[in-house]
Amino acid sequence: MKVRASNERGRTEIDWLDSYHSFSFNYYHDPQHIHFRSLRVINEDYVKAGAGFAPHSHQNMEIITYILSGELAHKDSLGNGSTIKLGEIQRMSAGTGITHSEYNASQTNLVHLLQIWIIPEKKGIEPGYEQKAINLTNGQWQLIASKDATETVVKIHQDADLFVTKLLANQSISYKVSPNRYVWIQIAKGSVFLNDKLLDQGDGVAISEETDLTFLAKTDSEILLFDLA
Repeated sequence: MKVRASNERGRTEIDWLDSYHSFSFNYYHDPQHIHFRSLRVINEDYVKAGAGFAPHSHQNMEIITYILSGELAHKDSLGNGSTIKLGEIQRMSAGTGITHSEYNASQTNLVHLLQIWIIPEKKGIEPGYEQKAINLTNGQWQLIASKDATETVVKIHQDADLFVTKLLANQSISYKVSPNRYVWIQIAKGSVFLNDKLLDQGDGVAISEETDLTFLAKTDSEILLFDLA
């Protein structure tokens, strides 16, 4: 278990954006933190009211937006236009190429989100978009992104599963890691003991040789778990 501490992450700070990078991104480069398996980017973004990312293009990447607070307005070259809210997940497959913009939908409040990139299993797929509601139950893992889509799970073109859970203080949950699988943990909110190791908001953990994971919340918490090939 290798901890990627919150205060060790890269950072981009400009007038409208405060962004923390678990992996190398844009002008931040760290050869020790390029990616973990197919997980390429986890950026924790705080976007000021009314501001955001002007139209820009991507190729050959699975891009997931996970809202922690606030709302994000999305437009893309496929003709999609929507607002992503707390309790929803967005998946965009860039494939052969897609252009999109993302703006804080509020003129008064910050939007706080995780932007996640996963390397697809093959290049040149047809671009695609999904946005679905997430219904979380405290103390249970909820699958929200996977190779196989359902009414509550967005499809990603990679052998990867993304789970999320919320824990109340002193609540616990376990996870069994299957053989030949790898796990990345991202603490989205709160403080959690993972196998007796204390993790705080923004911390990540790369797990490659553990089979049994036990989480105990020190405070009310929200955890993302990536199960990766």
